[in-house]
Amino acid sequence: MTEEQSDTFYVTTPIYYPSDRLHIGHAYTTVAADAIARFKEMKGYDTVFLTGSDEHGQKIERRAAEAEENPKDFVDEIVGTFVDLWQTLGIDYDQFIRTTDQYHKDAVQHIFDTLHDKGDIYLDEYEGWYCTPCETYWREHQIGTENECPDCGRELEWVEEESYFFRLSDYADDLYSHIKENPQFIQPESRRNEMLSFIEDGLEDLSVSRTTFDWGIDVPFDEDHVVYVWIDALSNYITALGYPESDQRFEKYWPADIHIVGKDILRFHTIIWPAILMGLDLPLPEQVFGHGWLLTETGKMSKSRGNVVDPMELSEDFGRDAIRYYLLREVPFGSDGTYSTEALINRINSDLANDLGNLLHRTLSMVEQNFAGVIPAPDKKSEIDKDLKNMALKTARSVADQIDGLRYTQALEELMNFVRRSNKYIDETRPWILAEDEDQHDRLKTVLYNLLEALRFISIMLKPFMVDTPEEIGHQMGCRREIVMSDWSDLDEWGQLPVGRSVRKGDPIYPRIDLEEYFAGKEETEEVDSETEQTQEEKKEMPEGLISFREFQRLELKVAKIEEAERISGSDKLLRLVIEIGEDEKRQLVAGLARHYSAEELMDKQIAVIENLEPAEIFGVESQGMLLAAEDKDGSLSLLEPDVRVEPGAEIS
Repeated sequence: MTEEQSDTFYVTTPIYYPSDRLHIGHAYTTVAADAIARFKEMKGYDTVFLTGSDEHGQKIERRAAEAEENPKDFVDEIVGTFVDLWQTLGIDYDQFIRTTDQYHKDAVQHIFDTLHDKGDIYLDEYEGWYCTPCETYWREHQIGTENECPDCGRELEWVEEESYFFRLSDYADDLYSHIKENPQFIQPESRRNEMLSFIEDGLEDLSVSRTTFDWGIDVPFDEDHVVYVWIDALSNYITALGYPESDQRFEKYWPADIHIVGKDILRFHTIIWPAILMGLDLPLPEQVFGHGWLLTETGKMSKSRGNVVDPMELSEDFGRDAIRYYLLREVPFGSDGTYSTEALINRINSDLANDLGNLLHRTLSMVEQNFAGVIPAPDKKSEIDKDLKNMALKTARSVADQIDGLRYTQALEELMNFVRRSNKYIDETRPWILAEDEDQHDRLKTVLYNLLEALRFISIMLKPFMVDTPEEIGHQMGCRREIVMSDWSDLDEWGQLPVGRSVRKGDPIYPRIDLEEYFAGKEETEEVDSETEQTQEEKKEMPEGLISFREFQRLELKVAKIEEAERISGSDKLLRLVIEIGEDEKRQLVAGLARHYSAEELMDKQIAVIENLEPAEIFGVESQGMLLAAEDKDGSLSLLEPDVRVEPGAEIS
């Protein structure tokens, strides 16, 4: 992907299917898209980063029925976990589209109508093999004798039904020519050759409606059919921008600069999607990048194999920046790679603790020891300083080129080479020796300033890849605001770090992780989880709805007094309460009372609370317990209060 003269940049991920929680492979795609979006913003582009959820289909309908929920409620809950994960990983998307959004449904019906009116969609009979998890039809000649899906290996279903078809075969020649004449359209190059071969084998018309399930967008002129995934899900990239309305946003940002997808869905994005766009007389995206799979030692991740890696759990264990760094550093983006926790820990220890963390800690320690923590002004320069400066400027240019080409592994390798060069600069200049000689005081100023300036370069170059680390480096260097507000042009010149600021050396930003201790701790956790599962099995033997007396005894119920109450910004139902729950002990609660009580009404009330509940973050605020309230038939809430006032902290038994 080359940098265009345009001042806009539109990047998308696939919209993910909410039949279950996302795994690290989904995080891999989305972190990669987030990195290029952050970089383009730093380069001054008006950037739009789109992600979302593909919420219709037979699989969702079946899963919802199994859960005894309606499909919308079912997907709402799972989509909520998507949003939570992206927030945890620092994914700074501009828009999250859901295919259940009304504007999307209206636009899809318009697209279906348009293609039908043009003659590109026609009614016929379909019979053949169908994979529900992949939402893919297969012809006899495409599958083996075992009737298994060529993509996922699951058993196929035989389907016979009336269906509307899209004339995909009519666009084969145009698709082939476009791919041939635009080498950058499909990347990496190997994927481009695969798609050309696929077209050469012949394209068949595509089923774009279903009658065997109801959970989808109605075909506008035939109530017996719902729109199938291709026109529904793939169209999100234009409906999110306001298509088909005469929308300035659509005209401004379309065509997309890049769709980032996994290689398993590249065919849909480089053959089906462009053909639909051709049918609508719309420009094609500039590029579709099909990255490789993130595998485990037992192969491709799947729940059935029990090898799914949870990115939320990894973030809790190692922090989101370490996960983001590892995903983009470990495997060349176009290739398959293998995830292992051991490799993750080794990467954290070698790159982030030994190299980056050590550079920051050593530098700030010397500034504190020799200049009372104040950034010195450079004075006496040497040839070796010029070498460090030239490498910094060269690295910034090269890292930018690598990010532009989605060569994240190479970008981070070059960045870490500069980190290692900066550590070597310490060994070469030996500031601890300079500190012992009064005549070398000015030289020491220059050496330490150069190290701090190198760290400024490093922190800015890390911003597309990491969320918190650049800011923390800036904070410890006394220039947090400059780092947070920086863009890529701040790497055009050496020597921009302001002097006279006070550094704030903190704990090492990446402490080393002991592999044996980590895995031993995980084994203990798994044993506890196993015991918990056993307890859950025992509970199943009890009549439904009952708990044991032992379980009840674990609850610590107490009387508390409300001392403060205020609305939580952005929520129309949540209040933040400060309660007194004993002598000199105060707690913070989050309660859904705002529609039932004003903050003033709650002041000085005595309430019943569960004291020993695990703290939880609700709407960004930590809640350290739970109050008890009764809900009437109409949904109104009434607090449970003692009939006479008692001392806060009194036990309820």
